[in-house]
Amino acid sequence: MSVIICARDEAANLAKNLPGSLVQQYRTTHEVIVVDDNSFDDSKYLLEEFKKTFKQLHVVELKQEAKFIPGKKFPLSVGIKTAKYEVVLLTDADCVPASEFWIDKMQQTYDEQTEIVLGYGAHHKKNGLLNKLIRWETFHTAMQYLSYAIAGNPYMGVGRNLSYKKTIFFRHKGFSAHNNVASGDDDLFIKTAATKTNTKINIDADTFTLSEPAKNWGQWMKQKSRHYSTAKYYKPVHKFLLGVYSFSHFLFYPLLAASIIFYGWQYALVVFGFRFLLQAIVFYLCMKKLHEKDLYPWFLFLDVWMFFYYIIFSVKLVKKPGKGW
Repeated sequence: MSVIICARDEAANLAKNLPGSLVQQYRTTHEVIVVDDNSFDDSKYLLEEFKKTFKQLHVVELKQEAKFIPGKKFPLSVGIKTAKYEVVLLTDADCVPASEFWIDKMQQTYDEQTEIVLGYGAHHKKNGLLNKLIRWETFHTAMQYLSYAIAGNPYMGVGRNLSYKKTIFFRHKGFSAHNNVASGDDDLFIKTAATKTNTKINIDADTFTLSEPAKNWGQWMKQKSRHYSTAKYYKPVHKFLLGVYSFSHFLFYPLLAASIIFYGWQYALVVFGFRFLLQAIVFYLCMKKLHEKDLYPWFLFLDVWMFFYYIIFSVKLVKKPGKGW
């Protein structure tokens, strides 16, 4: 298996997180490829020091920008083409595997039909409201795309923890269908290549990756704006299904309040109670599987928060994507 990490000016993150990929317990040969994409910091010298100790580390240094291909799609394509092994495992420089069995257990997911494996990219748990909101949104998104994949209708994955075979990458001509979009090296590729028979998920805790959440509201909004800018390119069926879910989620609490005021509060509370019970069961089971149970006491507050979340980020669905990473 070939682990691929693209990095631009990520010396600090590489120093902290790269060892987690380099000390994996894997039964056969593997490699870790770091694509250094035109970095101006000390990444080059840091990687040279790592190479002295870890022979499985290979560094690809890019010294020229790819014209008309924004984001990290070009360096990622170079990394995949450089990979010696058929199966590639992708993560980011700001991510660290949750265990030393990440590579091994992701590899074990494959069988003859499987070409894509979706993993869970979690965030480090910290104090504060912002951390809970970020982790809740990450959990909520994962619950959707992992469930859709189980149901045979995969539509996205996350580049923090994603694996596929080189053959499927080249069969779909890499990212050529959306090279003009800065984001989408993960979700838009999965949208293009995934089917109900070639995609599996792995939510073993040993296969999780962990990344640092945004440190402030502005940074988080910038990250989510970039991610949501790709939603307009999803397949119509996925846009419809996700749109219906989000719209009904958005309308629930305003309609609940209106029903209590103008109709009958008893009936409104029965509907709320039934929904609350279903949510309590579903969220508990999913949070247990994804090791996010500390969010469970907050789930009602976080569910209400989604009303404001949709208002804040709805404009990002139609905004033109930026050209940066």
